[in-house]
Amino acid sequence: MEAFADWLDANAGRTPHKAALIFEDQTISYAELAARSARLAAWLQNERGLAPGARIAWLGFNTPDMLAMLFACARTALVMLPLNWRLSDEELAAIVADAGATLAVVDRSCADRADALAGVPLVYARERRKGLSRLPDEDGDPGLVASSFAAPERGVLLIYTSGTTGRAKGALLTQDALCFNARNAQHMHGMQAADRILTVLPMFHVGGINIQTLPALECGATVILEARFDAARTLALIAQERPTLTVQVPATLVALLAHSEWADTDISCLRACATGSTDVPLPLIEALHARGVPVIQIYGATETGPVAIYQCIEHAYSHAGSIGRCGLHTEVRLVDECGHEVADGVPGEILVRGPHVACGYWDHQTRDVTPFVDGWFVSGDVAERDAQGFFWFKDRRKHVIISGGENIYPAELERVIAVSGLLREAAVAGRADAHWGEVPVVVAVRASAETESEDVLRLFDGHLARYKLPKDVVFVDALPRNAMGKVEVQRLRELVKNDNPGDA
Repeated sequence: MEAFADWLDANAGRTPHKAALIFEDQTISYAELAARSARLAAWLQNERGLAPGARIAWLGFNTPDMLAMLFACARTALVMLPLNWRLSDEELAAIVADAGATLAVVDRSCADRADALAGVPLVYARERRKGLSRLPDEDGDPGLVASSFAAPERGVLLIYTSGTTGRAKGALLTQDALCFNARNAQHMHGMQAADRILTVLPMFHVGGINIQTLPALECGATVILEARFDAARTLALIAQERPTLTVQVPATLVALLAHSEWADTDISCLRACATGSTDVPLPLIEALHARGVPVIQIYGATETGPVAIYQCIEHAYSHAGSIGRCGLHTEVRLVDECGHEVADGVPGEILVRGPHVACGYWDHQTRDVTPFVDGWFVSGDVAERDAQGFFWFKDRRKHVIISGGENIYPAELERVIAVSGLLREAAVAGRADAHWGEVPVVVAVRASAETESEDVLRLFDGHLARYKLPKDVVFVDALPRNAMGKVEVQRLRELVKNDNPGDA
């Protein structure tokens, strides 16, 4: 495998006229994408005069220039910082300040958010209005980069992540990490140059950029790139462009299945659909299996690249619901509270180590706690491993409810609710209890105004041990979520605090 910075040039040499990207009404060849990246690299180095290690913020929907800029940064020893356009202006400003960005590129899709980046020199992409500093034209001499910076240990991608609480942290992925992540991803999918990849998830997340998009550009496949997810547009592209692989998170799968065109859209072109990022409800998996499309689950985090544990296509039907086996270039341990490895069938916290794992957090000296211990990423997630080496996700360790000395994983209860279809959405949190220490409580969004607490509590009869059964239900209009769509656990706990909260 070539160094990350050389991927585009290598494929441009092998298959110069092959489509690297299909975007809107454009088809961009590998030769054209490599030339665009070279032109941006020369501009960054020669006209902007940026020193190695400088951070370039990118704010905008998915575009070809976003990918070309990442490879330009690799060529010139710079670091790309993709920004989550769903965040508030205050959150964006805090991330840019924390990363110490020296330049920000704003795509026209997010031009109205440019004020959030005040204080950082701005350049506009796909913007032709006079008086605005913008990226160089697509035509013309690419220019020369003074020297190659394709060293594998150099950081190239800085992605900020936050859990359900706390301050955002920037995970720094090196060029080498992107290479080994791609190897894991290609093994997971059986990915080849003949594949056509449909990317609809935002590339400011590792799920959108690293599970399939970059691995596809390494092996010479074609990426059908969408600016952002739209259910109708996604189904239309599947019918028209005939992709062989795509990544969808549970929320986008729900939207696709609910769309009026789902049943009539021919999805037989899909060799597999990858999914992950959260506990995936089994009914979503079964819905695609019923249409003949294997669903392969992936487990990982921003800090792991993310491709760490995954299913391969041949195990999709026989192990539905498993997050898969240890990756090709990954080590995984499951440990108890004392750090001792647990036996098969016993829940333990997931630790991940491998060359695809982030080298740490940006400005790590200021962090009070680090999850990187002796090269291992300490995930905070709990799973079990069976005798065949398949992992089964349980829950976040900090979500665990300890009731009468027994561990209760909220995800177990949430799966029962998801299968029932009774509620629009629900989550489970622990409420302090004088006798048991904690008891589980359901926070629910009604699908019908007639639904009562007793209806929800009856869902669990015969499905779970008695000590796991929820003791109350709190109805809300919507679950509390952060800008990344994750349920905020601390706010859930606040909602369930009172003994008789009634409707919130």
